[in-house]
Amino acid sequence: MLLDIDDVALGHTTKMRWNTQDKWIISQKIVHTPLIDDDTFARAQDILNSRTRTGPAHGVRRTRNTYVLRGAVICAACRRKMQGHWAHDQAYYRCRYPTEYALANRIHHPRNIYLRETWVLAPLDDWLATVFLPHRINDTIELMAAAAAPGHDSDRATIERARAAIAECDAKLATHRAALEAGADPSVITQWITETQARRARAEAELRTVTKDQGARMSRDEIACLVRSIGNLAAVVRQAEREDKAEIYRQLGLTLTYDSGKQKVLAEMDLNQHSSAPRGLPVRVRGGT
Repeated sequence: MLLDIDDVALGHTTKMRWNTQDKWIISQKIVHTPLIDDDTFARAQDILNSRTRTGPAHGVRRTRNTYVLRGAVICAACRRKMQGHWAHDQAYYRCRYPTEYALANRIHHPRNIYLRETWVLAPLDDWLATVFLPHRINDTIELMAAAAAPGHDSDRATIERARAAIAECDAKLATHRAALEAGADPSVITQWITETQARRARAEAELRTVTKDQGARMSRDEIACLVRSIGNLAAVVRQAEREDKAEIYRQLGLTLTYDSGKQKVLAEMDLNQHSSAPRGLPVRVRGGT
């Protein structure tokens, strides 16, 4: 069972439960001499019920520590959300990846990756305070509007690449069908056709994803309205309590991708929370800039 149905990054636990008394199987015919009578058994059950735990079930520990970046930190190696981990009075984010999983998925991934929260908060708050300064708001709006524009360079390149792949697959399919009609081995040609159709389907899916994201993007006026409404929040984010700061980050749509090899975090802010490629700011998490 998930520890928190609203936050799958916390992980899961295995539970074994006792059947309730109405599901007990009781023999109607006495076969063995009872050790105790029914009244004694009932009194013992009452005593046990009075001692029942009222807190979380065994194995489920609800954290009392606030993780400011809860659900926002992603491991760059496996693209999974990193789990909160509290140690030595410090908040960490951990990605555990068993060696056999890394081998099966053919990716290089350390067994454990840790990121200390304090390494990220200072440069992150500096960035937010800078981009939302009164004299920088217009520049910030222009940058975000440009990133959300349908004609964004990365989107155009993706669309062109997908369309080229579809055209190439169509040409190959025509060639394969001609070879099949010419008397080539049907089993070999059928395998080629299946592989080409699979590549074409992937290209079509990529093209649909990009065009769909373009339709969901915000206009410049909508971005300006949201940015100006959160300007005051950015000014007090440094002094905010941990719970309030976590809510501010969530409302800003912050996503932090941690590259343990480079020891860098890519911070992305997506007010629309639908864009597939928002712009962000890479910063070093240990020294540097």
